[in-house]
Amino acid sequence: MKKQKLILTALFLIIMIGFGCGGKKVEISPNISSSDEELFKLGEQFLKKNPEKARLYLRQVIDSFPKSFYAQQAKLAIADSYFEKGDEGNMILAASEYRDFISGFPYSPSAPYARYQIAMTYYKKVLKPGRDQTKTILALAEFKNVITNYPTSEQATLAREKILDCEERLAAHTLGIGEVYYKMKAFKAAVSRLKDILTGYPNFSKMDEVYFYLGDSFYRWNQKEQSVPYFTKLVSDFPQSKYAKKAQKKLKEIEKKGKNNTNKK
Repeated sequence: MKKQKLILTALFLIIMIGFGCGGKKVEISPNISSSDEELFKLGEQFLKKNPEKARLYLRQVIDSFPKSFYAQQAKLAIADSYFEKGDEGNMILAASEYRDFISGFPYSPSAPYARYQIAMTYYKKVLKPGRDQTKTILALAEFKNVITNYPTSEQATLAREKILDCEERLAAHTLGIGEVYYKMKAFKAAVSRLKDILTGYPNFSKMDEVYFYLGDSFYRWNQKEQSVPYFTKLVSDFPQSKYAKKAQKKLKEIEKKGKNNTNKK
């Protein structure tokens, strides 16, 4: 029965590879088809020049030897082969393969890598601030999953760096929207957007700009007292900022008006 199974496996590979490679038949000996290592190495040889053919060999490793070390390696190799293509469709396939890997081998030493790669399938497709940030949001969530599930892994360290970048992008995007509302004199909407940056992205590199537009939105909205904390924070934390002088000028105006109102009383 075992010998018969090996022969059938070999025939299956010949037929499948024939269909997958434009009808070219590739013979494979029973001794190779009976070895997870040999099958894996055979698939590995074709990864660069013929990924489709490589995947046939690699999937055979997974199907014939599902619990072996090489089955894990084959699953990752298939996922990586899609990832390396880089286009939208292949990134979706790559993410699916990485998820299957985690599901099938949750305790594998390579599980953190697979989880990180899922995040990277989104991260590689993020768009610049001002455009749709769906991929950035998805990447951020997946990078956080890496840290949650594998906090001491090498990938967790890499994920932390990527999280900062994703948050920087999202904060810049939100700032852009806030500035648009500010220029439209829709100050309530501007304040709402800009406050989201303070609570959601405290490490944003342009926080001086956020404080200025928040303060000036309140100022122009005739809620000058509410603008004071933001102008003050800008001056104290970012004294070298180009917005600091503008904030100081606004604070002096507010102080002067306050004194004038007191004197009138």
